[in-house]
Order: sequence, then C-alpha cells, then structure tokens
Amino acid sequence: MTERKIRVLIAKPGLDGHDRGAKIVARALRDAGMEVIYTGIRQTPEMIAEAALQEDVDVVGLSILSGAHMTLVPQVLEKLREAGMDHVLVLVGGIIPPEDVPKLREMGVYKVYGPGTPTRQIVEDIRRAVLGESQTQPEPMA
Repeated sequence: MTERKIRVLIAKPGLDGHDRGAKIVARALRDAGMEVIYTGIRQTPEMIAEAALQEDVDVVGLSILSGAHMTLVPQVLEKLREAGMDHVLVLVGGIIPPEDVPKLREMGVYKVYGPGTPTRQIVEDIRRAVLGESQTQPEPMA
C-alpha cells in the first residue's frame, strides 16, 4: 500500500524579504517525504490562495517575520475560504508575540511556531493533522 504524499505550500506573505527559516522548514518537510511548493517572498494573500488551489495542497505554511501577521493571516484565511479551501490546514511561523497566538488559533490557524522550533515537531504536527496518526519513529534510548 502506497502512502499518499502530503502536499504543503510554504509562502512568505507581505514585504518580508528574509526567507532562510521558510527554506529550512521546506527542506525538512521535503526530506520527510512531503511534496513542498515554495512560493518565494513578497506574496499577496490572493497569490497564496491561488497557488494553494492550483497545487491542491493539504497544508499552507505562512512564514512572517515582519510583524504584520494580524493583518496578513486573516486575509490569507479569507482568500482560502473564498477559494473553497477552508479544509486546508494553515500553519504560521516566525516572530509572533505570545499574546497573538490565541487570536491566530481562534481565526483558524492550526499551529503557530516560533524561532527554534524543531523541524521534527512541525513534521509530526502535519502528519498527525493530515494523516490522523503519528508516523515519527521513537528516538533511540541513550
């Protein structure tokens, strides 16, 4: 039985030009067997929703370092809903103040990741949410 590949779109909304973290996450997801589409920097919410629709993704990961997350994330969520993609899992990573995390979750964001989050955790969260089970092998005992 062949396991279906999880399709993930990684996007950098807004004017933020720093994308090293997004590329690290994209690479980790790819190395974990997921199909990853990276849109590049300076994407509009409309561009992100259109790419998600065209690529038929399971997950949209937004990387935001600019501080504009409370403006950009609701716009992306709205555009995804308008495109009939409200079933898509939305993750946000970047510099997000702790007090904004519950607000983002209430809007419909599945998880919020800050700097230093192990990529293994992101992989595990996506697999759990999309496939409904954990597929990470336990760490060997020392």
